[in-house]
Amino acid sequence: MMIYPDGYKTKLTQRDTQRAIKVVKDTFQNSLAKALNLDRITAPLMVTKASGINDDLNGVERKVHFTMMNIEGEAEVVQSLAKWKRRALYRYGYQPDEGIYTDMNAIRRDDDTDNLHSLFVDQWDWCRVITRKERNTEFLKEIVQKIVDEIYDTNEAVKKQFPALGFEMKKDVFFITTQELEDMYPELTPKERENAITKEHKTVFLMQIGGKLKSGKKHDGRAPDYDDWALNGDILFWNELLGCAFEISSMGIRVDAESLHRQLEEEDMLERENFKFHKGILDGTLPLTIGGGIGQSRLCMLLLEKAHIGEVQCAIWSDEMREECKKHNIILL
Repeated sequence: MMIYPDGYKTKLTQRDTQRAIKVVKDTFQNSLAKALNLDRITAPLMVTKASGINDDLNGVERKVHFTMMNIEGEAEVVQSLAKWKRRALYRYGYQPDEGIYTDMNAIRRDDDTDNLHSLFVDQWDWCRVITRKERNTEFLKEIVQKIVDEIYDTNEAVKKQFPALGFEMKKDVFFITTQELEDMYPELTPKERENAITKEHKTVFLMQIGGKLKSGKKHDGRAPDYDDWALNGDILFWNELLGCAFEISSMGIRVDAESLHRQLEEEDMLERENFKFHKGILDGTLPLTIGGGIGQSRLCMLLLEKAHIGEVQCAIWSDEMREECKKHNIILL
């Protein structure tokens, strides 16, 4: 559902917006790499269907796919690189406390298009090798706080260069599980719960997404073969302009052999264990990891106080949306 803030007017011209986008991206990716000890690497736009390496997101989204001239089988445009990154860490010989990040560009044809969602997705996909001892909630929280610290510093840097901006964010993260959130607000929908808790605490990490809650329902869907549902979550900020919780990152400690089998069994997808990638987790060939995606356009939209993601990225929008946005002083690129 579209949101049109009353009296909205962008604080930056389109030209200054482009300059500010560069400041946000350059500042954040460099500081993130330093904070988490990540190397920047190149990544694919497409993978083969037979590899099983593409991200299934919630497990229902249709992938953009096509046949090739001189190569058998089908190719798919990536939806994210959650699985690919883990294999890359193994292939390139990364060790515990070392990792990678990349610019990930994807097409998600089944996403709704509104203030926050586009068919085009751009994010920093990152992944780091961890030890067995680091597969715990406290380590997860430590990494989340480091990411939020870098977002905070990036916000301060962009405001210094563009004084018209004034987004204020809370640096300290409030941690809560989806079950605790359901217990607090049993009468609300999952999105309404996210709004309620984020409005109160401003910066939130909502943990344990993917499994069923006591109500028998899921807070949200997650593919069963990348995040460990007991050790994952979303980073949320309160967006005062739009009056809603604003997700910047979905991340978590990735599945090990035990959690992969359990989650595939729960989703009735055990046939995936026949894929080479999944076998690598089950037999211990692939390393234990933590990782996630951090939305590039999402972060720019939040820090530059934009009402629509189309103000910071070029994508496809309906003629009706473009006209309605124009009426509300929202100029889409």
